[in-house]
Amino acid sequence: MNVISSAVSLTVADPAASSRFLTTHLGFRETLVGEDFIALGRDDAAVDLVLTERDLERPGPGPGPGLADTVVVLTVTGLAAEYERLRGEGATITVPLRREPWGELLTQLTDPNGVTIRLVEWISPITG
Repeated sequence: MNVISSAVSLTVADPAASSRFLTTHLGFRETLVGEDFIALGRDDAAVDLVLTERDLERPGPGPGPGLADTVVVLTVTGLAAEYERLRGEGATITVPLRREPWGELLTQLTDPNGVTIRLVEWISPITG
């Protein structure tokens, strides 16, 4: 098997709101727009995202036992500067920039539909 691309499909109440958040704050662009979905991509190694409108009439994934929360994790460079940019733009930051002892700098955002996006930069671990 040779994987040539990857995407994560997120079912949300308002795909347009999530798309605006991701294109405004995180550099995604809309690559395909349909009646009840929006596909987003970037020109770097980020995973593509497909935002599908939640349809309570259609069977499929939804809230229920056994389902876990989804977190979209993007590993980036220059996170400290990105954090300041996001703060300045008024993005909803739910976890302020912090450094973990194992060598991870991270912050977390939440889009208008409640989608959690974690930005991570790998740095030197704290020693001593």
